[in-house]
Amino acid sequence: MGKILFKEPNFYKCKIHKEIMGYAGVTIRTMPDSPTVNLEEIKNKIKEFVESEEGKIIEQKEEPIAFGLKAIVTKFKWDETKDSDKFNDKIAKSKNINSSQVVDVRRMVQ
Repeated sequence: MGKILFKEPNFYKCKIHKEIMGYAGVTIRTMPDSPTVNLEEIKNKIKEFVESEEGKIIEQKEEPIAFGLKAIVTKFKWDETKDSDKFNDKIAKSKNINSSQVVDVRRMVQ
């Protein structure tokens, strides 16, 4: 057996360390203050927050709770190294939002 030769001198240096290591699929449930709140405004706020943090919205839907109140369930792609709780707190402090909760976090296959 002979020596193993590589054509490139930096063969072991991986380019992925300069980029995002992976993505997480995050699902949050956002509750408005009342049934009369404009849900489209809240959806747009959430979308702006996600995009400002370099995330990407996968899905947004309304989920009926009770007595005309609807929650907004948002699924988005997110850099897995970022803290989703800080993001969630930012949303929860917004106008017309009663609460926001991270429901699910999963690692995404690219």
